[in-house]
Amino acid sequence: EYMGSKLVVFETTLQIKKAFLALVANGVRAAPLWDSKQQCFVGMLTITDFINILHRYYRSPLVQIYEIEGHKIETWREVYLQGSFKPLVHISPNHSLFDAVYSLIKNKIHRLPVIDPISGNVLHILTHKRILKFLHIFGAMLPKPRFLQKTIHELGIGTFRDIAIV
Repeated sequence: EYMGSKLVVFETTLQIKKAFLALVANGVRAAPLWDSKQQCFVGMLTITDFINILHRYYRSPLVQIYEIEGHKIETWREVYLQGSFKPLVHISPNHSLFDAVYSLIKNKIHRLPVIDPISGNVLHILTHKRILKFLHIFGAMLPKPRFLQKTIHELGIGTFRDIAIV
């Protein structure tokens, strides 16, 4: 079974309002950001970013909400990131499922673009939910490591003592 999904890519010079409308119209929650000047993907724009944009400008009496409609994604990134631009965390389709999960956890991110190393195209965006869905669908066909036979307590996952109950 193919686990397809829509993929929307935004140029960083796109207006924030148009980006938001495009996410909503396509039913996606995030989009990779392409910077034409640098000729590479520089980040992700998510629904959470739009909430942060509204929150930041709602609290400022100097900026009317209609003023931010004309702002570009690159303007927001400059204001929000304040020069602390980090490279986009991504993987290639040649990486393992373990690599993907490890990258999501290590980098504390919710979306991980899969980028083709040859073409430079984004092929897919992995999320925790999509990985769990894959494991649910195909888990019965995969070999089971020994640790999956152990209980949660035996694996030491969670807190089992010194719990205060009120």
